[in-house]
Amino acid sequence: MTSLRQAIDALEPIEGGWRGTVPDNWLQGRTAYGGFSAALALHAAQKSDVDLPPLRSAQVSFIGPLSGDIVIRASRLRRGRNAAFIQADVESEAGLGLRATFVFMGAVASRIDHQTGSAPDFPMPGPETQTFRGHSAVAFSRNFDLLDRRDDGVGPAEWLRWVRLAERDGIDPMVELVAVADCLPPSALKLLGGPAPLSSMTWLLNVLGPQPVTRDGWWLLRATTDYVRAGSSSQQMAIWNADGTPIAEQMQSVAIFA
Repeated sequence: MTSLRQAIDALEPIEGGWRGTVPDNWLQGRTAYGGFSAALALHAAQKSDVDLPPLRSAQVSFIGPLSGDIVIRASRLRRGRNAAFIQADVESEAGLGLRATFVFMGAVASRIDHQTGSAPDFPMPGPETQTFRGHSAVAFSRNFDLLDRRDDGVGPAEWLRWVRLAERDGIDPMVELVAVADCLPPSALKLLGGPAPLSSMTWLLNVLGPQPVTRDGWWLLRATTDYVRAGSSSQQMAIWNADGTPIAEQMQSVAIFA
């Protein structure tokens, strides 16, 4: 098993980027788990410029499969007084697999302070809670401790899950958050009642604070599907920390071939 930290540490600097490998235990079918490849892209973006403010938004396109040897390149699109836009591409032998635009922005003075919504009623796992370590058929999931809520209080197209990266020491908090944030099956699968061929197309993540912090590594993830038709699915996603503080809002487009 190769941890996320080990995969990051193994990246080799090359002209204009980094060279690395997608370990087998981070695969999701024939491609890298989206949270893994996006986390590597974020790491490269962070290293591509100096004194970047905190990450505020990530726009990720999953263009093609990523496996084996990969090359990551990051470049500044624009940097102003408050915000920096960094693009990161991840390529493998099959070509361009991921393109991400990361927006880094510091806090600015504002007269507006508004927040709505609360965390779902699903207590954080305790020391005696029986969690599970992914599924052997889904390689990447073995890197996480997981707990799903499965009672009738969860909607027919909703997924609610506590997620913890099993080996997280020494990882940048934002990189950890991105690695964790995609760790839910598309909630539209619940409408099918089982697995089906699918492919994530785009992913938008907005970070709601300057630095993600939680207790004991646990994050609460929720995905709800609003639309599934003609093989196209759109879902809303959210993340809370162990204290119920909202950490990120997300949206994802997923193609489902069933």
